[in-house]
Amino acid sequence: MFGSSEIPDCDYQNQPSLVRPWSPTPRHSLYLSNLDDQKFLRFSIKYVYLYRKSVNVENLKCSLSRVLVDYYPLAGRLRISAEDEGKFEVDCNGEGALFAEAFMDFTAEEFLEASRRPNRSWRKLLYRVEARNLLDIPPLLIQVTNLNGGGMILCTAINHSLCDGIGTSQFLQAWAHLTTKSSDPLPISPFHDRHMLRPRNPPDITFTHPEYNTTTTTTTTGTGIQSQWLEEVLQSQSQSLVPISLTFSPSQILHLKRLCVPSLKCTSFEVLASHTWRSWIQSLSPPPSLKIKLLFSVNVRKRLKPELPRGYYGNGFVLGCAETTVKELVGTNYPNIHHGVKLVQEAKAVLTEEYIRSMIDYLEERRVKPDLSMSFVISQWAKLGLEDLDFGEGKPIHMGPLASEIYCIFLPLVGDLDGVRVLVSVPESVAEKFEYYMKDFTHREEEEEEIRENGRDEIQTFLHCN
Repeated sequence: MFGSSEIPDCDYQNQPSLVRPWSPTPRHSLYLSNLDDQKFLRFSIKYVYLYRKSVNVENLKCSLSRVLVDYYPLAGRLRISAEDEGKFEVDCNGEGALFAEAFMDFTAEEFLEASRRPNRSWRKLLYRVEARNLLDIPPLLIQVTNLNGGGMILCTAINHSLCDGIGTSQFLQAWAHLTTKSSDPLPISPFHDRHMLRPRNPPDITFTHPEYNTTTTTTTTGTGIQSQWLEEVLQSQSQSLVPISLTFSPSQILHLKRLCVPSLKCTSFEVLASHTWRSWIQSLSPPPSLKIKLLFSVNVRKRLKPELPRGYYGNGFVLGCAETTVKELVGTNYPNIHHGVKLVQEAKAVLTEEYIRSMIDYLEERRVKPDLSMSFVISQWAKLGLEDLDFGEGKPIHMGPLASEIYCIFLPLVGDLDGVRVLVSVPESVAEKFEYYMKDFTHREEEEEEIRENGRDEIQTFLHCN
């Protein structure tokens, strides 16, 4: 049920080349903020796009060279900061992005079918750079894989220390814009400077920041149970992780929202995050007294004063943290998801400017990673415009990550702005249970009828409540 076939190997007729900026660019060191330079962000965000029609590779290289004039830090190289050996900075030296071209004996339709359940063989869609460490890898890697029948797969890898999801979308849209309208100015000019997110001097930590602190149980007697459960989880995770991809239509999301009516209004993200978190916990069956967390990305560009400038493409997000016990989250009144939704809303509400500034100062003093020991992590890729990337031959028919073993990702649905695809990897032993809990809410006709009696609002009111 959970197996998936590997895709064929890529055929490289030529060695990858470096695409440099079209014209001279500024040469300097780019400061990375503490939100950029978190240790858990020292990796590349890897996107996969599938198109029915291929785009001329030379045109893509030419427009990439042009857009790198504006986004010149992506043509530079990461290095250790001269002021602080624990931090990275960008050497804006114009060395260029690595661009690879390949062919695969596969059709677009075959890949579209395979995309229902990604696997590790997808890694071959991105040229593997032999490097000693992350600093030796260009911040921007691109591979165009031409397919049988004229289709094309575009795979991009952008170092997360330079861009967040909004920033990568902004860059990719700029590249696509110059591919189709080479003489037009960019709709959004990039803003490079990161000093608005510098720590205060001296740092002033005014909150405890549970997103980085280690979780503890609520009782001393629970510690032994926790240790036993953690050991079992580690054993289960030594199994191969199975990617689960589930699509939630607008009507299904509405159904979830109605479970919170009439006492609680919520956004699509809040209710789907709560439902996925609960389903993950239920499938793993941890002890009731165990404290567990939900960590999720929150855009803070407009939560700061002054707001981060339009065009800011660095990391402008922080982690929201909801925390509760298994018993309080799951309880016995399934599918009542009020508690989880309220926790997500409270975690968002606490992210004031002072909280964000305190977090930046906290990272300055401690250089810590988020607590992932008993946490479920969601990365929000929906509603960023990632699914609309058009290089002149139409929008993609598939968009998603190259791999999905670490976080749960909420993906946009191509052709349906109000739908969401949930992609998460779980140990094989709990995969069927997880799918059951994710889908089970749609099969309870008696509860649905009771909800109808409580009244219903218009679908679009719920789906666009933000």
